[in-house]
Amino acid sequence: MNKNRLEAFSDGVLAIVITIMVLELRVPPEPSWNGLLSVLPTFLSYLLSFVYVGIYWNNHHHMIHLADRVNGAILWANLHLLFWLSLFPFSTRWMDESGFAQVPVLAYGFNLLCAAVAYFVLQQSLIRQQGRQGALAQALGRDWKGKTSPLIYLAGLGLCFVQPLLAVATYTVVALIWLVPDRRVEHFVIRAQQGPPG
Repeated sequence: MNKNRLEAFSDGVLAIVITIMVLELRVPPEPSWNGLLSVLPTFLSYLLSFVYVGIYWNNHHHMIHLADRVNGAILWANLHLLFWLSLFPFSTRWMDESGFAQVPVLAYGFNLLCAAVAYFVLQQSLIRQQGRQGALAQALGRDWKGKTSPLIYLAGLGLCFVQPLLAVATYTVVALIWLVPDRRVEHFVIRAQQGPPG
């Protein structure tokens, strides 16, 4: 099965997710610096979620690029990931409009955790289809980021019962970890684009 339709559909969904999130940004209630400051929490919530969608889009692109082809299991795993990512606008807005109350921050963290698990399932589906000696498995190596992130999300969910803002800080740490590009994966993508030597 050709992977181009899967990638095009995923790109379209992620573009819509970002569009919905930006439409949630409210204009300041008054034309002043105080007015601008009043919407700062909304902007920061949007920024965090935008960064997350960007991280998923970037890594999804690299991962699919390293795949030879896709099958039915991969298509469903991809839809599973898109489902959780499509909830980002809802969980972001709820967290922001509640003033970072405990339950909405928990829901946001749970959304992030489920998206991470869904990404792992998609990744494993691709590796299973390609084999352990395939480009994706080799590029990921031990995948310490992928294995550590859910644990940090769980810590954030626990911290939410102490102070929700600590949980948000924890979710931000995961985003910062993923902002650092993984050169190994990029190396394999470049090699795949160049084709076999000779």
